[in-house]
Amino acid sequence: MAGNLDHALAAMRAIAPPLDPKKHKGQAGKIAVIGGCREYTGAPYFSAISALKMGADLSHVFCTNGAATVIKSYSPELIVHPIFVESHELADESQESQQATKNKTLREIDRWISGFSCLVIGPGLGRDPLLLDCVSEIIRKARAKEIPMVLDGDGLFLVTSEPELISGYALATLTPNINEHKRLAQKIKGAEHEVQTDKIPDELKSLASQLGGVTILQKGFTDYMSDGTSVLACDFYGSPRRCGGQGDILSGTVAVFTSWARQCKGSSDMEKLSRNPCMLGALAGSVLVRRAAQDAFTRHRRSTVTGNIIECLQASAAWTSCAPCDGSSKL
Repeated sequence: MAGNLDHALAAMRAIAPPLDPKKHKGQAGKIAVIGGCREYTGAPYFSAISALKMGADLSHVFCTNGAATVIKSYSPELIVHPIFVESHELADESQESQQATKNKTLREIDRWISGFSCLVIGPGLGRDPLLLDCVSEIIRKARAKEIPMVLDGDGLFLVTSEPELISGYALATLTPNINEHKRLAQKIKGAEHEVQTDKIPDELKSLASQLGGVTILQKGFTDYMSDGTSVLACDFYGSPRRCGGQGDILSGTVAVFTSWARQCKGSSDMEKLSRNPCMLGALAGSVLVRRAAQDAFTRHRRSTVTGNIIECLQASAAWTSCAPCDGSSKL
């Protein structure tokens, strides 16, 4: 990856906190996924379980009532909160009743939000207006408390519609594909703007700068990431199998490493790449998920699905020399 792989691996080893029996539950990360509706239950699960597999201590999912039981059935490891209500459930209710329901949802979020080390916003969220309105308020609350956030899927749809939600927030990471990048660029730069696909690093740096220093990780054949100041790239080969859900794995992994990087005191290898924890988290997530996808494809070939990649995350971490070999090792 453009000569940076050794530095990236060394930085990831520095970022990963040591496994210490004196630490208590939660110190290695508490991740919250904001997403999951009737139609989409897999995405929030993939993101949340990937965060656990990468070493976070606790992983929560805040979803709609219709998604909660399904997500709970996937794994007992996740803490699932069925707090969101969709518009169709309140179709016959008055405006005052709908506002009361929204306020109740936000009060429930207030009980938990301060304890999270990073939020993942968007996997399986859907585009219900009432739901998006609640999530907009959650983003504002997270900003006020300086909680890092990773936005993917319908979270990107939301901030493309309302870029002021994240503009100027240096602890936000966006993870668009090329089409989502184009839509966001047209919103910020004007509908006539055409993203030059042969100049993605420059395009990405300019867009991140105009958004006030948010980190953007654009997924593609090569993953590029920029915070408006610098650009990093990961061209480590992953897998030709493009099954759905890989972006969800990435969002959970980026969230964990972003929270770790924010707590890390730094190292020379980290300094050579970036001082921005969001940039380091984005690079770590890109490298690790690509390696896991490669391992999964080697085993399953055309039959590879997202669950196979999740099964390979531990081996991916071991390849970076972050995984434990004895009681004093990392991750």
